[in-house]
Amino acid sequence: MRTRANKRVSALLATAIIAVGLASNSAATAAPKKLPKLPTAKVLRVGYLTNVTHATALVGIQRGLIRSVAGAGGTSVQFTSFNAGPAAIEAMKGGSIDAAFLGVSPAVSGYVSTHGSLLRIVSGTTTGGAQFITKSSITTVADLRGKTFASPQLGGTQDVALRSYLKRKGYATTTSGVGGDVIVSPMDNSTTLASFKTGNVDGAWVPEPWASRLVLEGNGHVFLDEKSLWHSGNFVTTQLVVATQYLKSYPGTVRALIGSEYATNTWIRANKQAAKDAIQAQLLADTGKNLSDAVINRAWENITPTLDPVAASLAVSVNHAVDAGLLTNIGARGVQGIYDLRLLNQLMKFKGEKTYGTAGLGLK
Repeated sequence: MRTRANKRVSALLATAIIAVGLASNSAATAAPKKLPKLPTAKVLRVGYLTNVTHATALVGIQRGLIRSVAGAGGTSVQFTSFNAGPAAIEAMKGGSIDAAFLGVSPAVSGYVSTHGSLLRIVSGTTTGGAQFITKSSITTVADLRGKTFASPQLGGTQDVALRSYLKRKGYATTTSGVGGDVIVSPMDNSTTLASFKTGNVDGAWVPEPWASRLVLEGNGHVFLDEKSLWHSGNFVTTQLVVATQYLKSYPGTVRALIGSEYATNTWIRANKQAAKDAIQAQLLADTGKNLSDAVINRAWENITPTLDPVAASLAVSVNHAVDAGLLTNIGARGVQGIYDLRLLNQLMKFKGEKTYGTAGLGLK
């Protein structure tokens, strides 16, 4: 049964998402002859994660599409890679990046912790690509008791998903091993893989390519593919967020950045193998390593690049964070106003494509 607080959160989320839906249409409308001219910036600093779920960013950077499209008006585009979303949020709070490709939980946390002032979600980026991988001996929910599972970072998107899932299955989680049924241990993804191989953790809820690496390199098995939890099979994994003040000051640059996503995703659809090669090259540049062919091929099949923000799934994820005790400062405002899809839908109309609002049916 939901608590009164959760009912209030759900109502606030519904209001926010309905507002998004009213601001856009599900079908394409007549395309304008040209886009209105908007102010642009001299510099655009973009953050991203070195995960396959950030395929649009990785391919767009490696192929030069983000720099050429977002910088077409003379804007200098700079990139910074991060290991996890919360670190990117701290960078945005510190003023060192203007935009970032992020998961749901870091974006929501950044929004809520600044009373709605820090950022806006301006488009989607990826759906899918997150799995709960465990030892092959763990096959039932009952087998989860007393085990230790990893997540990429405390309060991150997969950390929230793991803790919420365990709670729905009747387990209390702990990070210390005291007072809980299951230990959840946030750690860097590379450490997770090493710990899984040595048996120090029993599994992990991770994004691609780490889910594939745990399976193919760590002999793990898929206990749960997160998409199986959703009626539509679609849930937001990565989205594009922009610092609110930057969005207000330079909407032309933000629209161009969204346009670079559109151009990159179009190229990806037409160049599947070359897109995987581009991801490999960018990962090598960022981390000094790339993936085996088996890993990149498996990971690729689990993600879908899209500009659809899948807004309805964010509402569910926020409730998960509240239920897991990781979002305690939601306040009366909730996440109302977190979306600003005006530039996305302006661009979509210009391209003769459908516009975006709410999508998806939520959890099964």
